[in-house]
Amino acid sequence: MKRITLDFSGIALRYELHLALKKAFGFPEYYGMNLDALHDCLTDITEDTEIEIRNAEELAESLGSYGAAAIHVIEDSAEENKHIEIL
Repeated sequence: MKRITLDFSGIALRYELHLALKKAFGFPEYYGMNLDALHDCLTDITEDTEIEIRNAEELAESLGSYGAAAIHVIEDSAEENKHIEIL
């Protein structure tokens, strides 16, 4: 079981968000750095993975609706992919 902690404190730009996600999940080089690509990569995960989300409110404050949408994509992807569990 893989465990990933996503700490969204200090993220002020969309680019920073996607770099952090790419690093945390080990997404491939071709990761598109957008919410559609995030969904695609998360739903492709085949290893059982637990995700802990920290400071989601701060992300929503700093990136507005985009930050909230990113959290929503992560949660929706977990619902679609049996290998992902949000803690």
